[in-house]
Amino acid sequence: MNLHYQIQGQGQTVVLIHGLFGSADNLGLLARTLKEHYQVISLDLRNHGRSPHSEHFTYSDMAQDVVELLNQLDIQNFSVVGHSMGGKVAMALTELAGERIEHLIVLDMAPVAYQVHRHQNVFAGLKAVDEQRITSRKEAEQYLSQHVLEPGVRQFLLKSLYKAQESFQWRFNVDALINNYSTIMGWSAISPFHGRTLFIKGQDSEYILAEHREHIANQFPNAKAHMVANTGHWLHAEKPDTVNRIVLGFLEKDTQPNN
Repeated sequence: MNLHYQIQGQGQTVVLIHGLFGSADNLGLLARTLKEHYQVISLDLRNHGRSPHSEHFTYSDMAQDVVELLNQLDIQNFSVVGHSMGGKVAMALTELAGERIEHLIVLDMAPVAYQVHRHQNVFAGLKAVDEQRITSRKEAEQYLSQHVLEPGVRQFLLKSLYKAQESFQWRFNVDALINNYSTIMGWSAISPFHGRTLFIKGQDSEYILAEHREHIANQFPNAKAHMVANTGHWLHAEKPDTVNRIVLGFLEKDTQPNN
């Protein structure tokens, strides 16, 4: 699985991992800040962006892809920042390469299985576009809008629409995401990771709740938490300056591994 990636800046390595339906560009504002101080690797997870497609889509699979990329680039130690589903990939990395992780930063995601399915309308919209011979982005948005009411969500999804010959197609593997949705929402508890860990929560988001604290403490005993006021799940897009400052401050505290 040769992941598509981009490298910016120089110095110690920070890996940025996007969430569901995303791509390497989704954490671009954070990458722009970090590249002044670090070597930043932004990647497309399998079934997303320009990375290969696969029917196999577990967190272990995705974490292994990241490890293989870092091995290919001859990078031993690194810090990792993951948002949403990418946060779970980042957490899963601690099982495969915990001794190599200097800082783990999770943006608005808990190490739990979520019972609320939040994306049925999105999948319906994506399939509606797939079933047509779309010839413009405007046409694609018209079909999306029948299922996805929020303009911002539609614009986010349309970033992954590209022209292939005579029609437009999604870069992500819609069928694989649908078929593996229970895995995406799920989680298998992992061995405790004692390295430096920070969970950043959007105040208005429901992805990290009070009942998740015990799960976080059990799997990440040394974790710290930071709440960003008046933000939802897309905290890094809603308040980029605040989130960038928090991330940079945490990375700068200590650059030596402590596992």
